Amino acid sequence: MATVVSYGAAEVVTGSCHLFTIDGGPRILVDCGMFQGQEEERNYGPFDFNPSEVDYLLVTHAHLDHVGRIPKLVKEGFTGKIYATHATHDLAEIILLDSAKIMKEDFNTKYKKAQRQGKEEGVMEPLYVEADVEDVFEFDWHYPEYDKSFTLEDDIEITYRDAGHILGAAFIEIRYKENGVDHTIVFSGDIGNDTEIVMKDLAPCTHADYLYVESTYGDRDHQGVEDTVTEFKSVIIKTMKDWGNVIIPSFAVERTQELLCILKQMHRRKELPQCKIFVDSPMATRATEVYRNYSELLSSECQEIKKEDGTIFDFENLVYTLDVEASKAINDMDTRAIIIAGSGMCNGGRILHHFKNRLWNKKNAVIFVGYQAVGTLGRHIVDGARWVKIYNEDILIKASIHTINGFSAHADQKGIVKWISQIEGLNSIYLVHGEEDKQVILRAVLENELHAKAHIVEPEEVIYLA
Repeated sequence: MATVVSYGAAEVVTGSCHLFTIDGGPRILVDCGMFQGQEEERNYGPFDFNPSEVDYLLVTHAHLDHVGRIPKLVKEGFTGKIYATHATHDLAEIILLDSAKIMKEDFNTKYKKAQRQGKEEGVMEPLYVEADVEDVFEFDWHYPEYDKSFTLEDDIEITYRDAGHILGAAFIEIRYKENGVDHTIVFSGDIGNDTEIVMKDLAPCTHADYLYVESTYGDRDHQGVEDTVTEFKSVIIKTMKDWGNVIIPSFAVERTQELLCILKQMHRRKELPQCKIFVDSPMATRATEVYRNYSELLSSECQEIKKEDGTIFDFENLVYTLDVEASKAINDMDTRAIIIAGSGMCNGGRILHHFKNRLWNKKNAVIFVGYQAVGTLGRHIVDGARWVKIYNEDILIKASIHTINGFSAHADQKGIVKWISQIEGLNSIYLVHGEEDKQVILRAVLENELHAKAHIVEPEEVIYLA
């Protein structure tokens, strides 16, 4: 009998990791992501399965909560084959190298502090280092194309389809036989909206017996894209007219490219007051280059922008700051700077320096344009904190705080329900990649609107696919 065990993203958003097994057949792992926020310590525990017994790793997309533990998987014995789209491979390399760099820096900081206290033995080693990441990309990678099926073994057929989430993202269909009967299980990974600015629309899923579906925003609907862009523009314009600065904690992949498209549009339409725009993230800069390399995968709107001047993202007054000195120089801009910096959840990176220098000024604005996990600094600020501690200094928050959820690359409740409603032959729905309170709401909606039973998957619960 086929089974699935979720070793991450069960009743939480992060740490996506699902082991699909068929009796006597291969062991297939779908994603191997990092836990973030309050769940972060779980990354350092042993896998609850033997990595050396996993035959295949199917990667849905390159976000850290879906790829972040792959180096650990390889370190601990995985020798199988890895499948991901070309774009996912390229983005994952950038994201994992950056992750290793941040963990090393955090370790060095904590170790020096512990040395002064004589407590060095209590400092946890990094989960992996850059050499471990390099080992991953010397591995046996295979590159599926959207909508072109391929066979693993034992007549197991795999199809990657465009998830409309970030560049290269896919939901994965696995077709297999059991006792002579055909079955299909689908792992959604993260699915996007039909109103994305940069990405193409989410592809339909026409048939599945079993569906593992994300539920990050299963409790709500996003603000419409037009209203979202209008709100974003209004904050930018007002802050610039007040001679303030806008600080945007942004994820390096997808969100930064989306913001650049909007700002370029504002520039072209002469809606953007005179200002400097800084992408203060080496990772976002490298990711933007990957987006340029795979521009054929982007939306029709992006294709039209490219026809005008040969570039999708770049325009006058946009500066990519590649080194630390260039980043520090942004502090000399007292007014009219738009600063896009990582990390997206404010749990590290250059955004902390900009917060320290600008959060206390009431002329400035902070725009949150992505999900903030419980336990992160970003979530703390979004939830209404008046003070934050940054680099051991208490900072009073006087800047205006704006949360614009409509930018999410995740489908909202309406989008999830619409996508599921088109699937024929669906027997069972399993909710993963979401906080439990949101999953309870989505489950009720699925039952009421689609008359479909949905199960909230518990951590390490064994799901038997009848």
